Amino acid sequence: MKVQTSQPRYRWSLNGTLINLGLDRRRRLSGGNLIISNLDRYQDVGMYQCMAYNTVGAILSRRASLQFAYLDHFKVHTRSAVSVREGQGVVLLCGTPTSSGDLTYAWVFNEYPYFVQQDSRRFVSQQTGNLYIAKVEPSDVGNYTCVVMNSITKGKVHSSPTSLILRTDGVMGEYEPKIEVNFPDNVPAAKGSTVTLECFALGNPVPEITWRRANGVPFPSKVKMKYSNAVLEIPSFQQDDTGGYECVAENKMGKNTAAGRIAFYAKPQWIQTMKDTALAIEERLYWECRANGKPKPSYIWLKNGQQLLSEGRIHVEDGVLSVSVLTLSDAGMYQCVAENKHGIIYFAAELMVLASPPDFTGNVLRALLKAKAGTTVTLDCKPKAYPTASILWKKGNLITLSPDGTLRLANLSKSDAGSYTCFARNRFGMSSTTGRLLVTDPTRIIQGPVDMEIIVGESIVLPCQVSSDPVLDVSFSWAFNGHLITNGDGHFELVGGQRTAGDLMIRNIQLYHAGKYICVVDTDVESLSAVAVLIVKGPPSPPDSVTVEEVTDSTAQLAWSPGRDNGSPISNYLIQTRTLFTVGWQRVNAVPEVIDGSTLTATVVDLNAWVEYEFRVLAKNSVGVGEPSPVSVKTRTEDAVPDAAPGDVGGGGGSRSELVITWEPVPEELQNGESFGYIIAFRAFGEVSWTHVATSAPGASRYVYRNESIAPFSPFHVKVGTYNSKGQGPFSPVVTIYSAETEPSGMPAGVWARSVSASEIEVNWQALPITPERVLGYEVVYWEDDTKPETMGKVRVHWNHTSVTVHSLAGNTQYFLTVSAFNTAGTGPFLPAINVTTKKPPPAQPPLNVEWTLIGSQLSLYWEPVVAMESESEVTGYQVSFSTVASNSTAELSLAENDDDYIIRIQTLSEGGLGPASDPIQIHKLSKFGFHRVEVGEEVLQETVAEWESLT
Repeated sequence: MKVQTSQPRYRWSLNGTLINLGLDRRRRLSGGNLIISNLDRYQDVGMYQCMAYNTVGAILSRRASLQFAYLDHFKVHTRSAVSVREGQGVVLLCGTPTSSGDLTYAWVFNEYPYFVQQDSRRFVSQQTGNLYIAKVEPSDVGNYTCVVMNSITKGKVHSSPTSLILRTDGVMGEYEPKIEVNFPDNVPAAKGSTVTLECFALGNPVPEITWRRANGVPFPSKVKMKYSNAVLEIPSFQQDDTGGYECVAENKMGKNTAAGRIAFYAKPQWIQTMKDTALAIEERLYWECRANGKPKPSYIWLKNGQQLLSEGRIHVEDGVLSVSVLTLSDAGMYQCVAENKHGIIYFAAELMVLASPPDFTGNVLRALLKAKAGTTVTLDCKPKAYPTASILWKKGNLITLSPDGTLRLANLSKSDAGSYTCFARNRFGMSSTTGRLLVTDPTRIIQGPVDMEIIVGESIVLPCQVSSDPVLDVSFSWAFNGHLITNGDGHFELVGGQRTAGDLMIRNIQLYHAGKYICVVDTDVESLSAVAVLIVKGPPSPPDSVTVEEVTDSTAQLAWSPGRDNGSPISNYLIQTRTLFTVGWQRVNAVPEVIDGSTLTATVVDLNAWVEYEFRVLAKNSVGVGEPSPVSVKTRTEDAVPDAAPGDVGGGGGSRSELVITWEPVPEELQNGESFGYIIAFRAFGEVSWTHVATSAPGASRYVYRNESIAPFSPFHVKVGTYNSKGQGPFSPVVTIYSAETEPSGMPAGVWARSVSASEIEVNWQALPITPERVLGYEVVYWEDDTKPETMGKVRVHWNHTSVTVHSLAGNTQYFLTVSAFNTAGTGPFLPAINVTTKKPPPAQPPLNVEWTLIGSQLSLYWEPVVAMESESEVTGYQVSFSTVASNSTAELSLAENDDDYIIRIQTLSEGGLGPASDPIQIHKLSKFGFHRVEVGEEVLQETVAEWESLT
C-alpha cells in the first residue's frame, strides 16, 4: 500500500539539548546539514545528533562528537636541577600542558637542534612524555628541554630547561632493573588497529629488554620491536593477537617483569534487523534486531525519536519489540539502537497500521477457469481487507463458509461447472467477485516417441500426437538432455504444425545428439510428457596416445589407447604411415595382419631402413572407419646394408675416347643409411677382370670413363652397385653399351631443292657410300640470311631417306639450305649452301559477286575474275568445292534431282597454293552424292567421296 508522505524536516541537539536555530546566528541548516560559523572551542564542543521528521514519524541520526585539538604553553618557571650519582638511573619529567588531540614528544639536549638520541640507555615515552636514562654517565650532564607537538594542529611548545648534574659523593653501585615505563593491566584494541606497548627500566648495568606472550606462542612476523626493544608494535591487530604480554628487564644483578593483557574490542555491527512493515489494525507486531560487538551491546527501542518502555500492550526486552492489538496510533517510525562502550548504531523501519473494507482490485477471480475432470481445483478468495474479512462462497443456491477464503473442489465432474461468487465482509464493509469454472476431458498422448538406435548422418522424426478436449489450447515443446529445443538449431525442426501433433525432426544426426528427448504437451489445465532415449551410433572416435616402443631397420612396434566406440564395438584397427617420400598417408602391413578391436599393440613390418616415419591409427566398427589418431612423434628406422640396385643401367655416346655409363639413381628412401654411393664396374668385351670406380654422390646418375686407348664404338659390359656406411649392396644386371663414336666424315652429294608452294621447299640428295663411321640419318639446316639467325631451322630424317619437305616457310622468300650426315657423336661436314626462293603466295582476294542459275539439274555459276597482285602468284584456275574447277569465271554443273540443300564455295588456284574461299552459296533442293573436284586449267580430275554440309 502506497502512502503519501511529506518532505522531511530536521532538528539538531547538542549534548542532549535542542539547538534553537532561531536565536543562534552562528548556526544554520542547509537541507539537513548543520553549518556552524566561527567555531568556538568552548561553546561548540560536545555530542551532536540530528532528528528527521515528517507526517509519518521521526528518527534520530547516529551521534557525532565535535572536539577541538589544541596545545597550551608550558607554565613559565625555572625548573629545579636534578642531581644524581654516576651510574644511577633518572627520570626527567615533561609536565605536559593542557591539550586535546594526539601528542608526540622529544627532548633537546643543551640547545636546539641537538635532540636526545634514543638507545638502550635512553628512552622518551610517547605515553608520559618523560625522558628515562637507565644509567647516568658523565656525558649526560647538561640542560634538557621537553618538546611537545600536537599531531593535528602541528603546534609545538618547549618546556623550561631542566639541569642534570652529577653528585660528588661517589658512584652508584650496581643494582637490579627497576621498571619505570609500563603498560596498563588491560589494553583495549580494535580490529585492524596498531597496538603499541612501552617498557623501559633503570638499572646498572643497563638492563636488556625482552618481550614474550603469556601463552608461550612466538610473535608473528608482523610484530616489530623498536628503540632497543623498549617499544612493542603490533600492526593490523586481530582476534588471535589478544592475550597476556610480558616485558622482562634483566641485567646481571637480576630481572624484573611487567605484565598486562590486550583485550579485543569491536563496535556493534548489525546481524539482524527489521524491515518496513504494514499490519492490519488489531494485529500483533513482533520485531527483533541483533548486533554483535565486544563487549556485548545493549539495546533500546525508539518510536519517533522517543525511547519505548514496556507498558500495557508494548513489551521491550533486549533486542525484541512486540506490540499487541495494534491501533492506528501505533503507526510511525521505529528505531532499534545497539550500544557498547566503543560505539552506538541505529536502524530504522516504518510501521503502517491499515484499516479498510474488503477490496478485490487486482485480485478478482478469473473470468473463466478451465480444469480437467477428475482433478482437484482450488478457488482462492483473497481480498485486501484490514482487519481480515469473513469469507463465504455461493454457487446457485449452495452457500459455503470458508475461514481462509479457499474453496477446494476435489474429483471434478461436469456437474461442478458453473459460476462461483466469493463474498467478503469486515466491520468496514463488504465486496464480492465472480468467476466461471469449465470442466474439460483429459488430454492423452496417443503416439509418443520411442527409444531408437540411429546411425550418424541419418534423419528421423520423433512423433508426439495427442487427443484433447476441443476447447483447450494445446502447445508442444521438446527438451533434449534437460535443455529446451528451439527452431534456431540447424539440426532440429518442429514439424507438427497442428493442435494434435507436435513431431520433432532431427536432420543429419551427430553423435552429440544421443540422449533423452522429452515431448512436453501443455494445455490450459495440465501438462503431459513422453520420453524416449536416442542412441546414436557412429564410427569410432580417434585412438589416442600412439607411441613407438621398439624400432629395427624394417619394423616398428606401436601401442595406443582406444577412443570411444560410439555405440558400436570396435572390430579392428588400421595403421597408416607417412614419410617425406610418400604422397599423403599409406596403409602398411602389420603383425598381426588383422588387428582386432581388443588389441592395442602391433608391429609394423616391411619398412625401409634409415627413413623417418610418422604413424597414426584408425579404428573401425560396424558403422565405418573413424577419424585418425593424433600423429606419433617422428621415428627413424635403424640403418642397414642397401638392398636395392640402380635401375635402367645403360649409356653410350659422349666424346672421343669416352665410355659414358648412366643409371636411374636409387631413391633416398631406399638408400638404407648414411654415406650412400655407387660402385660402377665395367670391362671390355673379351676381358675377364672388372674395373671398379666409386662415387659418393647419392644423386649421381652418370659416370664418364676417359681413356685414349678406347676404340670408337667398342662394346663394354657394365653393372652398377650401391654401398653405404653399413656395407655394400647388390649390383644391377650386366648390360652391354658402346663407347663414344666419331661423327661421320663424308658429305652427301647431288643436293638440289625446289619450291613446292609459297610455304614449302623440297630438298633432295644422294645417300653417302659406306663410311668407317656410323650414319644414323641426315640433317637439313635452312635460314633466310646470315643477318636473321632467328629464322634458322633444321629437319632430321632417318638414314634410309634422301629427301625431305621443309614446311611453314615464308612466301616469296629466298632460303639457304645445306645437308650433312649425323650420328650420336654429332654432325659431319656440311655441304656448301644452296638457295631456293619460295613461290609467291596465292591471291588474298576471294572470288566476288558470285551468281548462279539452276535449270532442272543444270547449275550455272558466274563470278568476277580475281586479278593477282605483283607480290602474289598468278591465278591458274578456280576450285569449286563441289564437283568441278573452272579456268574461267564461269562453271556449269549437272546436279542430281533430290530435296537436299547444299553449300558451294569458290577458291583461286595458283602455283602458290589455294586462295581464300568466296562467301558460301546455298543451293536448295540438292541431295548428298559423291564429291567431285575438277581442276580445269591442268585438266586433272580427282574424285573423292564426301558428305556435303546441309543447312536447314
